[in-house]
Amino acid sequence: MPMLWMGVVQISFGVLSLFVFRDNNAAAFFEPGFVLVFIAAILIFTFSKTDISQISNRDALLFATLTWVLCGILGALPIEIVTRVSYVDAVFESISALTTTGATILSGLDEMPRSFLMYRQFLQWMGGLGIVIFVVAVLPMLNVGGMRLIKAETPGPVKDEKLSPRIANTAHYFWFVYLLITVLCALAYYFAGMSMYDAIAHSFTTVSTGGFSTHDASLGYFNSHGIFVIANVFMLLGAISFGLHFRVLHSGKPGLYWQDEETRIFIYIVVFMALMLALYLFNKQSYSTAGECISYAFFYVISFITSTGFGGDDISGWPEATGMFLVFCGYLGGCAGSTAGGNKIIRDIVTFKVIRRELKKLLHPHSQVVLRYQKKQVADDTRNAVMAFMSLAAGSSMVITLLLVCTGMDFWSAFTAVAACVNVLGPGFGEVGSNFQPVSDFGTVLLSAAMILGRLEYFTVLALFIPAFWRY
Repeated sequence: MPMLWMGVVQISFGVLSLFVFRDNNAAAFFEPGFVLVFIAAILIFTFSKTDISQISNRDALLFATLTWVLCGILGALPIEIVTRVSYVDAVFESISALTTTGATILSGLDEMPRSFLMYRQFLQWMGGLGIVIFVVAVLPMLNVGGMRLIKAETPGPVKDEKLSPRIANTAHYFWFVYLLITVLCALAYYFAGMSMYDAIAHSFTTVSTGGFSTHDASLGYFNSHGIFVIANVFMLLGAISFGLHFRVLHSGKPGLYWQDEETRIFIYIVVFMALMLALYLFNKQSYSTAGECISYAFFYVISFITSTGFGGDDISGWPEATGMFLVFCGYLGGCAGSTAGGNKIIRDIVTFKVIRRELKKLLHPHSQVVLRYQKKQVADDTRNAVMAFMSLAAGSSMVITLLLVCTGMDFWSAFTAVAACVNVLGPGFGEVGSNFQPVSDFGTVLLSAAMILGRLEYFTVLALFIPAFWRY
């Protein structure tokens, strides 16, 4: 249960604060942690006879949504105690961590207790794995926005009517892959010059494509292009399907990455967008050498398209057009079945093929153009779900942006703040270029909801408000 888990996590960080970091911050974790464990124990004893072995689609949707909401609320308790921010802001920070968004209302991170900073990092790592399990276990069954396309690629069978008990096996597969990549990332950071503390902390938020850092300057604090390269590699690994990672490890065939249409096109897009940005920065003389332009271009394109949101330099001095370019990268997103946000490349591919097919039919009205993905025909219901998702993603962004503008923010700041939250990206521009402190309380609540909406793929949350859904 989420309450018990969050309590255990907070008590664990209290122990770390007391015996490892020795930063006199243990009480901030022990107090809420023990209360949550006590309440959870009472609830478990009260409902111990409830049969939860058979979980339906509706149960899965409700549980997934409430888990993110409840964990966000409970995870905020130590944040409020340590930072003295309002509880609304603390919940925003907590939800941002758990959804791997990376948007923050905090500043002065370099002076904060090390146990607290590691707690923020760990929340992102924990949320990253949670969303991977959710994507491969729940969304394919519901055909949410075409996610059924990845069902056949998921290790461990998933039944259509209920979650299979063997989903536990799938969870074990992903735990192993996720942990392995995290350890490799931490070691790479350490040998590149980070302290062990920073290496572990940043490995948590690199593999989860979360983007939180222990420093206000993010990865720019280390002033190392070698660290940027390592971050690029592991951000990309975090943004590629973990089901695909497992199949590669299990078979020992790295060529499977290139055979996968989504991954192949994802890499093509990253390289193309980064080279475009590098050429533009070089043409505008943003940096003195072509090497710097290429390094920063690849770092920021990968950071945005994987929805990680790490910072490497002060990009407020970049040409204005680069802001919209990076926001566009954020909407493209990473691969399905990964920790990345955005629309997901699999949906971008299907959308592009639908548009191309309609253009061909304009030229040849009587032609029969078959829509294929991975050399297999895409069913009409999957195609319709993809198009509905893309429409909903665009519509939601505009509606939430207009609501945020009504709170007094200018349009550009509001738009990039919403784009950062619905794509679980993190950084914005304009008023929210440094952090989200300028956002009003209402706007903060709105953006917190936007993060959950985007992280759980829109339909997952919105379906709960449709009466007809509960009658089936």
